This record gives sequence, C-alpha cells and structure tokens, in this order.
Amino acid sequence: MTRHDPILQAVADTPVTPDQSARDPAHPPFILIAIAALATAVGVIALLGRTIAGGARFAFDTNLMLAMREGRNPAIPDGPVWFKQAMVDITALGGGTVLTLAVVLTVGLLVASRHLLTAALVVAGTITGSVAVGLAKLVVGRERPALVDHLVEVGSASFPSGHAANSAIVYLTIALLGIQVMARRSARMFLIGVTLALVAAIGVSRIYLGVHWPSDVLAGWSFGALWALAWWAGAGWLRLHLADRATRAPTAR
Repeated sequence: MTRHDPILQAVADTPVTPDQSARDPAHPPFILIAIAALATAVGVIALLGRTIAGGARFAFDTNLMLAMREGRNPAIPDGPVWFKQAMVDITALGGGTVLTLAVVLTVGLLVASRHLLTAALVVAGTITGSVAVGLAKLVVGRERPALVDHLVEVGSASFPSGHAANSAIVYLTIALLGIQVMARRSARMFLIGVTLALVAAIGVSRIYLGVHWPSDVLAGWSFGALWALAWWAGAGWLRLHLADRATRAPTAR
C-alpha cells in the first residue's frame, strides 16, 4: 500500500468492529462456510440452468402461474385492482434503480459511521453478485413465460429471476453484513426478518405479474441467499483475521 491509496489506508487504519452476529465469533468456521455457500450457489444455478436449457419443464411452474389468475384466465390477475398495483410497486423494489440507491445509501451511512470495512464488503458483494446473475441469464437464455399475459414490461432472459436474485443479493448482503456491526440482538432479528419478508414479496410479485416462471424465482432466491451467506461468512473470517493481526502488531512504530 502506498501513500496514493487513501481509501485503502483509511480502511486499514479503522478499528475492526467485532462480529456481533455470532455468539462466539471465534467458533463458526467462517472460511469453510463461505466456500461452501459460494460453491452451492454456483452449483444451483449451473444445475438448474443446464436442466432448463435442455428443454425440461416443471409442472408446478404452470400450476402456480395459473393459480394466480382469475378463473385460470391467463389475461386477468386474481385479486382486486389495488392488489395488482401493490404488486407492481413491490416489484419495483427489486429493480436496478432502487437496488443501486439502497447500496449507495447504505454505503454512505456505513462510511459516515466509520464502518469502512463493512462498506467495502457491501460494495464488493453486491456488484459481483449482480454480475454473476447477468452472466447466468446470458448462458441459459430462457424465454419469458408465454402462458399468461405480462402485466409489466420486460426485456432480458427469464432464468434466473434478476429481481429475485438481485434483491436477495443486495438486501440480504446488506442485512447480514449490517448485523455484524449492530450490538442489539433485537435490532439484528428485526433487520433480518424485514429483509426476508421484502425479498419474498419481490419474488412472488414477479410470478403474479406473469414475467417469471416460479422456478426462475426459486433459483434467484437460492442463489442470492447463498451469495449473501458467503459474504457474511467471508466478512466474519476477515474481521477475525484483521482483529488478530491488530492485537499482534507492536504498539510503537
């Protein structure tokens, strides 16, 4: 590191906040969890993507999509008019603009609170996850469902659901890394609960609006959750490593 790296120097010089999300921070095999979660995330997308690219179809995809249509009419969504608008509003929370704003605002808050390591991890985890989802869409190239009418405009490939995957990646990564620096257990539990509910609602909205097969959403949820778990575990290992190095460093320079 040189004197021309002020951001990296600031991160290195900032005291490492202990991991508040583990009862015994030294107990979980963080690095093994991170590797296993990343491997499983890639494996889920690779296996399902290969199956779908080979022409496989799932009966539950058709049944669930038609169950969300009035009288199984593919043109009319089930429920009152306000519910359709609510689903449109909820699905926007998983769009690129809102997710980018969520990351920017979170990083700004973390930097202002001097949680520079957490801020850097949030940026790295969300960007790499989004790139991975985009690559999966290009490789598999599944077409959007033609079974029911689309209630919102879509353009990219269907598998995996970008809204489900990216919302899980962004919101869960923010939540899991955030709870590492939150001291109160009740606050940590509230953040995780709200985040899970939000990610679930976004995924369901994609099926209700007719723009994704349920299997697209399930794959997106699985990949995003495992990706976020991997970054939580990796961050826990890094905190232990940096804290241990700080305790071994000489007090005088």
